[in-house]
Amino acid sequence: MSSFSITRRHAVAGLALTAPLAATAQAAESADARFNAFLDAAFDERAALSPQTLTSLGSKANYGLLDDYSVIADKMDLVKAEGQLATMTGTFDPATLSQASRLSWRLFEEQVLTQRGDFRWRNHGYIATSMGSPAGAIPVFMINQHRVDTVDDARAYVSRLTAVKRVMAQVSDDLEDRARGGVVAPDFTFEPVEADARKVITGAPFTDGPDCALWADFRKKVAALAVADDVRAALLDEGRAALTGPFREGYEQFIATQAKIRPMSKGADGVWALPDGEAYYAWRLKVSTTTDMSADEVHQTGLDELARIQTEMRAIMDEVGFKGSLQDFFRLLKTDPKFQYPNTPEGKSAYLKDATAFVDQVMAVAPKWFLRLPRAKLEVRAVEAWREATAGIAFYNRPSPDGSRPGIYYVNLSDMTQVLKPQIEGISYHEGAPGHHFQIALAMETQGLPKFRKFGGYGAYSEGWGLYSERLGREMGFYQDPWSNFGRLTTEAWRAVRLVVDTGLHHKRWSREQARQFFRDNTLLSERDIAKEVDRYICWPGQATSYKIGELKIMALRAKAQKELGAKFDIRAFHDAVLRDGALPLGVLEAQVLRWVLQVRG
Repeated sequence: MSSFSITRRHAVAGLALTAPLAATAQAAESADARFNAFLDAAFDERAALSPQTLTSLGSKANYGLLDDYSVIADKMDLVKAEGQLATMTGTFDPATLSQASRLSWRLFEEQVLTQRGDFRWRNHGYIATSMGSPAGAIPVFMINQHRVDTVDDARAYVSRLTAVKRVMAQVSDDLEDRARGGVVAPDFTFEPVEADARKVITGAPFTDGPDCALWADFRKKVAALAVADDVRAALLDEGRAALTGPFREGYEQFIATQAKIRPMSKGADGVWALPDGEAYYAWRLKVSTTTDMSADEVHQTGLDELARIQTEMRAIMDEVGFKGSLQDFFRLLKTDPKFQYPNTPEGKSAYLKDATAFVDQVMAVAPKWFLRLPRAKLEVRAVEAWREATAGIAFYNRPSPDGSRPGIYYVNLSDMTQVLKPQIEGISYHEGAPGHHFQIALAMETQGLPKFRKFGGYGAYSEGWGLYSERLGREMGFYQDPWSNFGRLTTEAWRAVRLVVDTGLHHKRWSREQARQFFRDNTLLSERDIAKEVDRYICWPGQATSYKIGELKIMALRAKAQKELGAKFDIRAFHDAVLRDGALPLGVLEAQVLRWVLQVRG
C-alpha cells in the first residue's frame, strides 16, 4: 500500500511563493518547454503552501512550519488548482504540443476535476480512525523526514513541535464540524486512536520511564550536531519545553475532542449510513478504480476471481497430498508452528531478514526483466511500536528525491503469532521490489516528466502494479516450494475478497461480522489481520478495490501485447511501457500501452 500527493494543507505564515505561473512559462523557449515549465511552476506553487510536502520532497523551505489543517486551507488549495487550470487553458493550445505534453495536459485537467469532486465530499471522510490520525502522522513525519543538520534545523524541529497545538485545535474544530453534519468515525476507532495518541505523550519528558519516541528522536539528532555543549543543552531545553507545553496541550485537546464526539458515533456501518452515502461511495469507487465500474460489477468481479484462484489453490493441495477442504488447509497453515515465527525479538529479526532476502533476490535478476532499475535504496523496517495499533499490515514509504531518505518497506510485527511465513514472499514483492519501489522510485527518477506526475498517483495503477508484481515473482523463478506458491495465491485471493467485502459493506449493507466471516471462509489471513482489514475498509471506502481492478487491467494489456507482437514481445520493454509515464488512470494506461504495441509492430 502506498500513496502520495501534494498535501492539501497550507502554512499559516512565512511562505516564499514562486513567480507568477504565466511569466514563468513564458521564460522557456519551445511550446513543450514552456508548458512543462508551467506545470512544474504550478506544482512548486502548491507545494510551497504545504511545508510538510516541501520537507518530504527534500526541501528545507518553511522548515519550522506545519501545514494548515483547516477547511479554509483545503478550499484555498482548490481555488489555487482551479486558477492554475484556467491559466493553462488560457495560455496554451494543446494542438501545438507534443503527444507527451498533451498527455500531461489531460492528466492535469483530470487531477483538478478529481480534486473538485473530492472537495465536494470532504466532510464525509474520517479524520481519525484505526487506519491512522494526525496524532500518529505528525510524529512519523518528524522522525522520518525532519533532518537536523544544523542548529537552525533543530530550532525548526522545536518550532514544529510548538505548532502542534495549533494543528490539533484545527483538527478538533474539523472533527466537531463533521460530527454536526452527521459524520463521525465508527465507534471501534476511538480506543486505538486514543491509545496511540497517549503513547506519543507517555515517557520522558512527559512522564517517568524511557524517552518517548519524539524526545528520543530529537535528542539523537541534536547529539549528532557538532556544537558546543551549552548550545546543545539550550536546544534540548527548548525541545523539552515545546513538548511538555504546547505539544502536550495539543494532544490533550485532540483526545478530549475525540471523547466529546464519540457518543455521536453510529457504530460500524458502511458509508451507506452517512448522509448521501450511496452517492459518496459511487464517487469513492470511481476515484479508487479510475473506471466507471458499478459496485455490483466490482462485487461480481471479486467473486469470479476468487473462484478462479481457489481452483488453483486446490491443485496445490492435491500436489502436496492434502485431504480435506480448503478451510481445513487454511487451518493447517495457521496452526502448524513451522509456518510461523517465534513471538520474540528474534522472531521479528528473522522476519526482517527473510523479507530483505526476498527483495535482494529480485534485485539480482531484475535486469532480465526491466530496462531500468531504481537508483534509490530500499530498506525493510518494522513499524515503530508506538503506532502499531493503527498501522497497516505492510506498506511502502517513498524515498526523497535527493537520496537522503531511502524507500522504506514497513511491516507490522506487533504480534508474530499472527504472521504466516508462506505470505511474506508475495508481500515483499508487492511492497518492496519489484512492486511499489520500482513503480514509485522510477517515476521520481524519470527525466522530463513533470513534477506533478513524478510525485502523483492513482491507486488502481499503483496497487495494481504491486499485485501484478506478486505474480511476476513466480515468473522470475521464485516461490520455490508449493507452500510459498500457495501463500502467493492466498494474497491474491485476499485482494479478490476485498472487491467483495468492500462493496458488501458499503453497497450491500453487510455487517462488520458478515464481512469478517467472508474473510475467514476464503482467505488465510489471521484473526488479527482480518479484523484490521475489515475495519480498514469501513474507514477507507473504495480504496481496497484498487488492487485487483488495477492488476486485471495490467494482465489484460500484457496478454493483448503478447498476442499482437508474438516474437517481437519483450517483457522488459512491456514493463517499461507500463512504468515510464508514471502513475496513470487505467484508461490512459491502456491507450499508452496499445500505442507502444503499434510502434513495436511497425
